[in-house]
Amino acid sequence: MEKFNKLTGIAAPMPLVNIDTDMIIPKQFLKTIKRSGLGANLFDEMRFTQDGQEIPDFVLNQPAYRKAEIIIAGENFGCGSSREHAPWALLDFGIRSVIATSFADIFYNNCFKNGILPIVMPEDVVNILMEDARRGENARITVDLENQTVTASDGQSFPFEVDAFKKHCMMNGLDDIGLTMERAANIDAYEAKAATLHPWV
Repeated sequence: MEKFNKLTGIAAPMPLVNIDTDMIIPKQFLKTIKRSGLGANLFDEMRFTQDGQEIPDFVLNQPAYRKAEIIIAGENFGCGSSREHAPWALLDFGIRSVIATSFADIFYNNCFKNGILPIVMPEDVVNILMEDARRGENARITVDLENQTVTASDGQSFPFEVDAFKKHCMMNGLDDIGLTMERAANIDAYEAKAATLHPWV
């Protein structure tokens, strides 16, 4: 998993509540177990017509936001089914952080396991960041995980809370496999000892 420390990028404003996982990646794209390639279908039913044409009004189709790395949204982002394909699609598109007033629990935890930083902010702060994001690609927002701050393009800085263990994993690029591999020496020592004590196993 790619390490996350500080990100300065374009933020796409999505002033919607209850953006569910079926909106993020519709069910017809869940047949794959690959983490790559899903970005092409991120928000598919909002980005494209039924015949595959782009919908110009959708924020990620607008020239200023095609390279967005941050999404600013309303409450209950990631609700609905627990499909892990949702964070896979966001990450494959290039989204590294989502800032919202609240998240669905399973989606929130899946983000950390896949290298996306979900940040919970009060509504008044989200409103400020949403307005900043509406200024387009010249209004870069900075997410600083080490110092736990989000800084708007005008220099206003807002603190956020994050679990210390999740922060450690994000900053060191550790998914569940990476966490296990951190203990590789201990695992090897245990296996060697077990083989000596119980050679018949």
